[in-house]
Amino acid sequence: MVTAGKVFRLDEYLPQSDIAQRLKGYRVETPLEATDLSLVTEIAELKSSQNMLEGVMSRDVPLTIRRRDKTDIVVRTVDSIFSFVFRRRRVFLIVLEKKPVANMVANMFSQVIFLKSGRIVEARISPEVMLNYHNANSDAAKVVFFDDVDIPNIKKLSLYGPSLANTSLFSEYLRHGRIWYMVIAHRKSGLVAGITRDAVVTIFSRIDPASFIRFSVEEIIPLIEESEASKP
Repeated sequence: MVTAGKVFRLDEYLPQSDIAQRLKGYRVETPLEATDLSLVTEIAELKSSQNMLEGVMSRDVPLTIRRRDKTDIVVRTVDSIFSFVFRRRRVFLIVLEKKPVANMVANMFSQVIFLKSGRIVEARISPEVMLNYHNANSDAAKVVFFDDVDIPNIKKLSLYGPSLANTSLFSEYLRHGRIWYMVIAHRKSGLVAGITRDAVVTIFSRIDPASFIRFSVEEIIPLIEESEASKP
């Protein structure tokens, strides 16, 4: 089973207690137009621990079901697990969803916490840090995608297989582009993980939410911090 998530960052530091206070008890009901239904969005199972604030964002999503000549609307509740991580006067947000939904959830949190969008933004891993991370795990890399390619009419290049760093193609592709995505077999955890420069994490091994969050905190957030520290 594949588990996906994405790491974001808050554009300003807020203490853990402040964010917890703004999220605690959050519940909004929105009438669904032309029906007698209401859609509920709420923060549930909120719990604080050392340097972390975790919970579930629960959202009602309307679905249209066509049955012969009749159309019915049903409501499905979608739960998105999240974790705010507090480190060195920075706050990160981990959302366990595929990229499009994770982006939407991050924007919703920005509205809830800051009353405006754009305050929770994408976390970035620089191309240099991404390359260094690959080199440190080169024997475990299985897939590498390159973007920002300077060859006309080619947007991305990819390599698949073991020991990619030892191939001439890897060196050639690196001269023409930058690593955007890689899949590695992580030595310490044994997980097979895909990582992009915009901090999307995909785990191809069986994993529970707590372990996914731990992997993101131990492996991905340090790469983001290193990238920010190296900015001029």
